[in-house]
Amino acid sequence: MTDSPPDQPGGPTLLPPHYHLMGIGGIGVSAFARLLAARGVRVSGCDAAPSELTAELEREGIPVSVGHDPAHVAGVDVLIASEAVPKSHPELVAARAAGVEVRPRMALLDELLRAGPSVGVVGTHGKTTTTSMIAVAMAGAGLDPAAFVGGIVPEFGSNARVGAGPFVAEVDESDRGFAALVCETAVFTNAEDDHVGGNQATYWETVEEQHAAFARFVGQAGRVLLCADWPGLGELCAGARERLTYGRADGADYRAVNLRPDAEGTTFTVEYQGQRLGEARVALPGTHNVLNALAALAVTHLYGGDFGQAAAALAEFRGPGRRWQRVGQLNGALVVDDYAHNATKVAAAVQAARQTGRRVRVVFQPHRYLRTQQSWPRLADALMDADEVLLLDIAAASEPPIPGIHATLISDRMTERGHAGVRYLPDRAEVVRRLRETATGGDIIVTMGAGDVWKLSRELAGVRA
Repeated sequence: MTDSPPDQPGGPTLLPPHYHLMGIGGIGVSAFARLLAARGVRVSGCDAAPSELTAELEREGIPVSVGHDPAHVAGVDVLIASEAVPKSHPELVAARAAGVEVRPRMALLDELLRAGPSVGVVGTHGKTTTTSMIAVAMAGAGLDPAAFVGGIVPEFGSNARVGAGPFVAEVDESDRGFAALVCETAVFTNAEDDHVGGNQATYWETVEEQHAAFARFVGQAGRVLLCADWPGLGELCAGARERLTYGRADGADYRAVNLRPDAEGTTFTVEYQGQRLGEARVALPGTHNVLNALAALAVTHLYGGDFGQAAAALAEFRGPGRRWQRVGQLNGALVVDDYAHNATKVAAAVQAARQTGRRVRVVFQPHRYLRTQQSWPRLADALMDADEVLLLDIAAASEPPIPGIHATLISDRMTERGHAGVRYLPDRAEVVRRLRETATGGDIIVTMGAGDVWKLSRELAGVRA
């Protein structure tokens, strides 16, 4: 007796494919888990340690195992793993032995981007904020975007949004596989030299190699929307099928003009090819956030969303987690946390803090020995406009120390250049004590870096971490 065909009543039930995600507690992988689950896929995952994100996933019905074990791949159809995971990892070895498909994260993102109308946001800085703004603007304008974001978007309460489309995704250039992705619209914010050098599995050997990957990505897209204010992007987009530009520069297709900054953000006028679209506001300080918002309004316009509704949604946007995140207050001082960790981002965050009109007090944690080795003079220069800088030790992020590379390289250079308010203060308890004793209502305290410096902002503001 043979089984009935699976699509006939009484036939065997076909289970949806089972995806297992390694490192599911990561900000990007957890978003994949949510998007897959929304498509009806069976999803499970594992990570080295439990976290708030893994607890949220379990509450959403996605089982998470603590630790890594070859037994995790039993009954799994697809194993998702970052390219940073060694090919000799026991789970990957067990998966290959069992005939389980091992798929890198970028292959999964490529599948999602190719499934329908899609927007891929790429660049060295501003990807998380710009992707969040695009999704928020589209949703506000009456569209129903799906979104994949490298941060928690307050409007969605998540790093993913389930919607009918278009699909809006942050594309991480630190993963070398990004160059092969194909999307309908590429948003290209900028290109610098981050994630270059060293022995990181996903880093680029040279900046030229990385920039060639940017060029390949935008050349494969249906069209590219590039920032006209960033030097050199035009050359990298020479092979694009269709080019549109945004920025403050003369001749940009989408222009932000008549900027009116204040302590809380910036109001500006948006023009499209010389014609006024309307007024907009971003409730985050800094010129870089004007450009991020302009990109979001441009994309929403390209996909037929209502400009006024999109602008109204962006005016209420307060930023994704760890991107100019207002945490609370200390003695009347505003406490903000920001992910800024390379020189350009640090300079932009300091400029945003200056726009508030308050005394700028920064707690900075350098990130990675290699990055510090490559850029400590630029980091020091980027911090010079802060009134006070309290410098923590370098966050290793699993890198071994490099002889001679220490946070005091930054503080010594700042002192040599005449900054009287910089102090190397590795004792976190002393940082908290000093700020609690001296903070006033005229201050803004910004915890800054890609490591765990964010915990200090919560401690200072009396917010549960």
